[in-house]
Amino acid sequence: MGTRNRAQDISGVIPVMPIPFDADERIDEESLRRLVDFAVTCKVEAICLPAYGSEFYKLTEDERMRVVKIAIEQSAGRVLVVAQCNHGSARVASSFARSYAEAGADVVSVAIPRQFSLPDDDIAHYLGAIMKAAGVPCLIQDFNPGGPTVSAEFVARLKGECSNFRYLKLEEPLMVRKLLAIREATKDGVRVLEGWGGLYTMELIPAGIGGLMPGLGLADVHRRVFKLRTENQSDEAFRIYGRILPQLVFSLQNMEMFMYCEKRLLEARGLLSNARSRSACYTPDLYSVRYVDELNERILQLIDEIHPKA
Repeated sequence: MGTRNRAQDISGVIPVMPIPFDADERIDEESLRRLVDFAVTCKVEAICLPAYGSEFYKLTEDERMRVVKIAIEQSAGRVLVVAQCNHGSARVASSFARSYAEAGADVVSVAIPRQFSLPDDDIAHYLGAIMKAAGVPCLIQDFNPGGPTVSAEFVARLKGECSNFRYLKLEEPLMVRKLLAIREATKDGVRVLEGWGGLYTMELIPAGIGGLMPGLGLADVHRRVFKLRTENQSDEAFRIYGRILPQLVFSLQNMEMFMYCEKRLLEARGLLSNARSRSACYTPDLYSVRYVDELNERILQLIDEIHPKA
């Protein structure tokens, strides 16, 4: 079965790939390839880039295309690639979507532009144009801190208008009622995925969340937790999840801090040589740096327990 057909079945853990940078803030392509290989070893079904956790908003259009091509090439069919085409213009985002699909992306993703309030009709028109251009299964992200996100009625309407709308990523707290409403309204035709680092995973799994999209640094741990919780081995799932929760809570106080923590953890795991982000970025104070390192030491201990060295 080809990857294009398998794309409709994405579930579980789909990590967002961070973009590594060298001392001159150029994309470190060798390190990015190494991260793709790591995602494969984590046995995740798919990876996503360039998203918020990839600093997409700091990349040029050529760089966005380049990192997608690297991910597709390096994955070599071992893991599905979700290529994100965020842009405030439907015309530009559609161009990205078309190019990503032509390059071999299995799924095209786009975040709803939330800089300014828009009526549902205008959002539907925007998303419809992009999904039509993509021509492959699509994932819609609605990230709107402190503001409203799409309703179950809107999701069902969009699914009726765009058959390749397969996935919806939401990042908000207290999501269970909305998750259940979307599942009912679409007859499970749209798989809901949880973002925001996996912070709400444990409450959502019993309600039928389709998967989560955390950072790459904890992808293997999240995968273990998701599997245990879905198989009703909740005591062990809570034990492991409780060990990573302090890092999630601390890092998610600030999106740029999340990227620092993510890259610092990947550095601690021997996958990156630095935790550099492109400016403008958050520079943590000395106490925060020490705390992040302390948290990472505890995570490394957990990982050694989960994956004991031979």
